[in-house]
Amino acid sequence: MAKNIVPSDAQLEITQIKSIIGGNQVQRDVVRSLGLKRIGHTVVRSADPVTVGMVNKVPHLLKVEEAK
Repeated sequence: MAKNIVPSDAQLEITQIKSIIGGNQVQRDVVRSLGLKRIGHTVVRSADPVTVGMVNKVPHLLKVEEAK
């Protein structure tokens, strides 16, 4: 699970690990805005303040690693 991430110059691999069913509309919107479509789907995003803020909003639904 994602712990509080801080903005940096790194690239983040963000993977959805739990369903958004049962989450409120804000959580659903955040996951969709990150580009995630289903459990197990992974996207690569820069660790800018906007992306980090979205990841920190729903850390219980995501797995975040630094991209290689």
